[in-house]
Amino acid sequence: MSDSRSTSVPAEVEPIIAVDHVHKSVEDSTGSLDILRDIDFRLQPKETVAIVGASGSGKSTLLSIIAGLDTPSRGTVRLAGQDLFALNEDDRAAVRGQKMGFVFQSFQLMGNLTALENVMLPLELVGDRNARAMAQEMLTRVGLGQRLNHYPKVLSGGEQQRVALARAFVVRPAVLLADEPTGSLDFATGETIMQLMFELNREQGTTLVLVTHDRAIAARCDRRISIEAGRVAAID
Repeated sequence: MSDSRSTSVPAEVEPIIAVDHVHKSVEDSTGSLDILRDIDFRLQPKETVAIVGASGSGKSTLLSIIAGLDTPSRGTVRLAGQDLFALNEDDRAAVRGQKMGFVFQSFQLMGNLTALENVMLPLELVGDRNARAMAQEMLTRVGLGQRLNHYPKVLSGGEQQRVALARAFVVRPAVLLADEPTGSLDFATGETIMQLMFELNREQGTTLVLVTHDRAIAARCDRRISIEAGRVAAID
């Protein structure tokens, strides 16, 4: 008797980010300038990916488009299957608040808010009633449990970036976008920050997209996307 039981085949995992043939051009006094040219790739959930390239290669512009902060001239970006550029600006901002965290080279903390208030902010924007307790727990996790009520101006660069990490991860984002997160830090402090970022990323199962010119940092990621003159030169 033949066995009629079917063998189930796992469904293909949907990419968390799909960059679909993205172009970006701007006009200047000399005419049209191509910043990005036919960028196309997929990122899977929980993957860590470094976007690398020389200054001016277009990698930060690409990160801004992935975030929906900048718009492509052609092409689109899909986040968990949703076309970001089919949404209006308010709806894109809502998606960012729900699914994305950000870490910048210049920290981007609110100077008039304490460390605790800075980390509470994204939770308050989505109406989370446990914002204070969650922010305090995350600041303790990054080693700043004794600095909750300090303002950014009295924190060191490394401490400010820890606050920025806490703010990014406190919402448990599906995607974390980081643009040269150690660029304003000395080597030792930068190493500590990157170690902490990768630890938090593993703990939360976040997809990490990291723009960097540092090949040693890039080597710690699952994959590297090299951008040269606005094009994908290699994916490894």
